[in-house]
Amino acid sequence: MLPSRRSVVVAGGGPAGYLAAITAAECDPRASVVVLEATAEPLHKVRISGGGRCNVTHACWEPRSLLGHYPRGGKALLGPFHRFAPVEAVAWFAERGLELVEEADGRLFPRSQRSESVVDCLRQAARRAGVELRSATAVQRAAPLPQGGFQLGLRTGETLQCAVLVLATGSHPSGHRLSTAFGHGLVPPVPSLFTLRLEGTALPALAGVTVDPVVLELEIPGCSQRYHQRGPLLITHWGVSGPAVLRLSAFAARDLRQAGYRARLQIDWSGGQDPGELRSWAAQQRQEQGRRQLGSSRPCPSVGRRLWDLILQEAGVDPQRRWADLARAQEQAVLRSLLAGSYGVVGRGPFGEEFVTAGGVPLEEIRMSTMESRLCRGLFLVGELLNVDGVTGGFNFQHCWTSGWLAGHGVAAHLAELQ
Repeated sequence: MLPSRRSVVVAGGGPAGYLAAITAAECDPRASVVVLEATAEPLHKVRISGGGRCNVTHACWEPRSLLGHYPRGGKALLGPFHRFAPVEAVAWFAERGLELVEEADGRLFPRSQRSESVVDCLRQAARRAGVELRSATAVQRAAPLPQGGFQLGLRTGETLQCAVLVLATGSHPSGHRLSTAFGHGLVPPVPSLFTLRLEGTALPALAGVTVDPVVLELEIPGCSQRYHQRGPLLITHWGVSGPAVLRLSAFAARDLRQAGYRARLQIDWSGGQDPGELRSWAAQQRQEQGRRQLGSSRPCPSVGRRLWDLILQEAGVDPQRRWADLARAQEQAVLRSLLAGSYGVVGRGPFGEEFVTAGGVPLEEIRMSTMESRLCRGLFLVGELLNVDGVTGGFNFQHCWTSGWLAGHGVAAHLAELQ
């Protein structure tokens, strides 16, 4: 049984909740801080992220450089990032014995390459700070008390009072119910960071092939905006994935949902090469390599032989045709297929692999310097519960670390006012 009163209750044992609890306890060692996690496994998302390696954050060392990686909420995060950005996150973990190493693409992972190292670091920091963890304990009800503080009803049937409540429930509907009970609004959550299912193409025959880079353009029915991304693409059994596709889906998440995940995806397989240079390359092939088959000479190293054959076939040209026999209209068709391959999007990938949602509590209802609710004193909201989402690469975790750290300091300041 839990004692009937705590200084601080953190509802949610994810990355934001843990950092809020640890920071509050470190700032005010007299405070009794408890984390209530609804599941049996706190920090589950940390454990499974990055293929079991945990992409802790990203090497964006200037706060302003982070903003473009957040489809929603980026501008509001500038102030928070000036206080706790990747530089501070790396230092925070280092001070607690976890070294992060940078990969070529800027992602930062634990040196062990094991997410368990991140989980252990957070748990040990919580224990040292005196934070209590209670798993398989969900907050079902929460209401402000007339004298200040909150009364909570737990799924176990227990009741609990606290001076400060931190909601760190992620995108789970329970957090939405709790926050709306305090008068907060809700931007309806929709999936973000997902793969795209394509139809009417032979691309799935190349499942497992990576092309880096490609340039993507997404046209959505009824939407005036066209979305663009450049980067690596992975061909899958159902369509396309990879960092460029995931970023594209994040920025287009709401419009794709509105259109029922129906759209037209244009892929420049050359990665953005100049069309004039490619036309010159084709002319040179006809003049100097006329006897060679089209399939034996490719326009750029990133386009492999199998993909090049498919591009030719989609243009209606036999890969075994000789360059000298290629008609001008066929050449134009090949270049269109290479530079602007067009594919019908008919849905998201089949495995529900989206890791992030777009939506949550509106940021204008939060004091971003402390993450305290503008509607209810002593209530703090952090992490994915808020209407903030980032692209793949450690940016969503960075928002969790930032909002949790700020909330921890805000909680300690609030407790100091009560004394």
